[in-house]
Amino acid sequence: MAVIATGNHPKALWPGVLAWFGSKYNEHEKQYTKLFDMKSSDKAYEEIVQQTGFGLAPVKPEGSGTAYDSHLQGYTSRFTNVAYSLGFIVTREERADNLYEAVSMRRAGALAFSMGQTREIVGANIYNRVITSGYTGGDGQVLGSVSHPTTAGNQSNILATAADLSEAAVEDLAIQMRNAKDFRGLNISVRPKCLIVPTALTFESQRIMESNLRVGSADNDVNALKLVGEIPEIVVNNYLTDTDAWFLRSDVDNGLCWFDREATEFTNDSDYDTDNIKHKGYMRFVPGWADFKGLYSSSGA
Repeated sequence: MAVIATGNHPKALWPGVLAWFGSKYNEHEKQYTKLFDMKSSDKAYEEIVQQTGFGLAPVKPEGSGTAYDSHLQGYTSRFTNVAYSLGFIVTREERADNLYEAVSMRRAGALAFSMGQTREIVGANIYNRVITSGYTGGDGQVLGSVSHPTTAGNQSNILATAADLSEAAVEDLAIQMRNAKDFRGLNISVRPKCLIVPTALTFESQRIMESNLRVGSADNDVNALKLVGEIPEIVVNNYLTDTDAWFLRSDVDNGLCWFDREATEFTNDSDYDTDNIKHKGYMRFVPGWADFKGLYSSSGA
């Protein structure tokens, strides 16, 4: 068991240290909330169940009866809440002999930082593993797949040929989103909510989305993506690990979901025998997806 004792910071036992560094830096603003629909949870797990609509209405010959269709239940997406906890232990002697308040006071902040980073990385991993085998959803497919099963046949939410971020590639994926169909094969309205990119694509995404004219062209053509306001927002995420993968998050309900079961809490307690003080953080949550049409993506070329 890791314990912070006087030997962990020997310089803190003597005067003369001008400053301490390394445990406190500026933090990124909270980012995982831009990747998911945030929901609360009051159970060990939450389930979102897919259901089909009806098909097209057939011609009704005069005098004949109306055709009736069935309304079916599809796959179930289960979100099982996971607990995360981290803490530190400080001896009585370390607390008494440490001459630098900055050292001891920053421990709580460092613990809060670690808990926050955990949330960010766990959330971003849903995107990082979008085409990784084994990380499947309720329909048995990975999130980014050309083979999501429906009653109308397999559907895709990725570019058929993966492409790097470009004006043409964004247009192609946006068109694919516009051509989305429901689970019975009927046309539905699906629109981009935001373009999500790693830090490596920060500036390229701005050039593509914010230029008035087409990027990298000598022609005087307008930038249609900006003109029609196709992508309302660019979201740069510091925790995406693939430097050329990019994503269009859609406005579909119950697509990418984050369930918070227990908010991050910090507690402390003392041990009677050792006089050690224990500090810990605890949280319980789960991110995931139900409707695959919540995210369209390209893994890059």
